[in-house]
Amino acid sequence: MTDLLGIFQNLKRPKLLIRAAKFGTQDYNRKRDLRRLTHSSRPPSPARALESLLNLEGQLEQVRRNGESSYSVAKHVEVLAAMMAEVRLMPVHPGKSGPQNS
Repeated sequence: MTDLLGIFQNLKRPKLLIRAAKFGTQDYNRKRDLRRLTHSSRPPSPARALESLLNLEGQLEQVRRNGESSYSVAKHVEVLAAMMAEVRLMPVHPGKSGPQNS
């Protein structure tokens, strides 16, 4: 399995997009939002959700960088917020650096 946390931690996105996503985590509802974003009937594990969200976010980032008219900043913020929330749910293994709760 790919190092999902490493990929997430190395994302470089505009600061305004990240700030908006951080605010979005406050309203994040895992059951409701993951069902809609991942098109699944039940929320997947945090690792599987993060993998799916990383793929979706990568597509949104490509559309943003290409300046396509189909780009939705609201959806991009929503996906980034979901990613941030899912990272917080991932287990931290002793001896490895993992997500930190503030």
